[in-house]
Amino acid sequence: MSGFAQWIKRYPVVRGMITYSMLWPTGCFIQQKLSGKKLDEIDWKKCWRFFFYGGFIVAPSLYCWIRVASIMWPQQNLKSAIAKALTEQISYTPMAMSAFYFSMSLLEARSVEESLNEVRVKLFPTYKVALCVWPFIQTFNFSVVPEKNRVPFVSMCSLLWTIFLAYMKQKEQKELESGIFTK
Repeated sequence: MSGFAQWIKRYPVVRGMITYSMLWPTGCFIQQKLSGKKLDEIDWKKCWRFFFYGGFIVAPSLYCWIRVASIMWPQQNLKSAIAKALTEQISYTPMAMSAFYFSMSLLEARSVEESLNEVRVKLFPTYKVALCVWPFIQTFNFSVVPEKNRVPFVSMCSLLWTIFLAYMKQKEQKELESGIFTK
């Protein structure tokens, strides 16, 4: 086994950071392409912000959450998986979504007030969608996937989620206030 592979095995958070550093900007790129942008119209700075946020914020925080959840519920069975997934939806998920909108807005050089307002407008619509998706993914993740592969598994699932987050992030607040996500 190469030195790098051994290092990744020894420090699994790094594996998640590498994975998320690739998947989050990829999700941002795909969202921009789906919205009709040509290659020369892609907002590469936005992709870099997704790279930074995915690799240096999401991956370590998700790694920590999965470690804590595994300590709280060490069994790998359906009952523990459901408990972990539900706990995640009422604790980690709202915090992570709030941090996403707030941090990404700050990375766009918006004010704290503007960033907080974006959280106020976009958090609940995004959270409602998350509640329809993530409990099922995480129940499977916690009941079937070995602990060492949970962050990479979730990161693959999160590619689609990241496309959705990139879509929600680019939506104007006034569109959301009067749109389908608030009804």
